[in-house]
Amino acid sequence: MTRLSVNVNKIAWLRNARGGGRPDLIASCTTILDAGAHGITVHPRPDQRHILPKDVTRIRDFLADYDSIEFNIEGNPNSGQQDNGYPGFTALIEATRPNQCTLVPDSEDQLTSDHGWDLKDERTFAAASTHVRRYQDFGVRTSLFLDPDLDQVELVHELGADRIELYTGPWVEATEDLGLDSDAANERLAEYKAAADRALKLGLGVNAGHDLNQSNVAKFCGISDIAEVSIGHALISDALDDGLSTTVKNYLAAMRHGLE
Repeated sequence: MTRLSVNVNKIAWLRNARGGGRPDLIASCTTILDAGAHGITVHPRPDQRHILPKDVTRIRDFLADYDSIEFNIEGNPNSGQQDNGYPGFTALIEATRPNQCTLVPDSEDQLTSDHGWDLKDERTFAAASTHVRRYQDFGVRTSLFLDPDLDQVELVHELGADRIELYTGPWVEATEDLGLDSDAANERLAEYKAAADRALKLGLGVNAGHDLNQSNVAKFCGISDIAEVSIGHALISDALDDGLSTTVKNYLAAMRHGLE
C-alpha cells in the first residue's frame, strides 16, 4: 500500500503567524502518527516562513521513538546559509540525517513548488549528481522532484538517485478544470503512469505529491506502484473542518480505496 507522509509546513506557518508555540508542532505530529500516517514531511525554506531549523531537529528527535515512521526533508540543495539563521539545506541534512530527502528546484522566494528538475542541463545534472552522492554518503535516501517526463526519469537513474517524486500539480489542475474522469485529465494521468512505470523498470522508487487531496488521491495511487504520497496543504485545510486525526484517517481510507 502507498504510504502517507503528512507535510506539516502549514501547522508551523500558523504558529509563526502569531508567534509563541501554538499550535504545537510535536503535538500535531503525535496526532498525525497516532491516526496512522506513515511519515512526516517538512520543507524548510530559507526565508523561514514556516518550518524553522529548530523544528527539523525537534521532529528528528521526536521520531527517534518511532521505529517504522519516516522523516522526509524537502528543499533545494543549492540553498545555502542565510543571515537569518537558516543553515543551508545540506547542513540540515547532514545534521539530522532523515530517512529521505527530496530535492526540489524551487527559488528562495517561491510561494510553492511548481516544476521538476531539468536534468538535461549539464550543470544542473552535475550539481544534482554531487548532491545525491553526498546525501547518500550520509545514509539518506534521495528523491528528485520531477515532471512526468521519460527523459528526465532516465537521467535521474543515470545520476544515481533512489527515487523520484512526481509533481502532480498539472494533473490535479486538469481534474479540477475539466473533471476527474475527463478525457483530458486521463490523458495527462497516462503521462504519469508512463513515467512511474519507467522509473520502476529502472529500479527507482516512485513518490508523488502536490495538490493531492481526498477526491483525487485514490485515482492517482491506482496508476502504478506508488511508494509514498506527501500531502500537506489540502490535508491541513480539511482538518479545519473535520479535525486532524479524523482527516488523516480519511486520507488513508481514500488511499486504500484506490487499491481495491
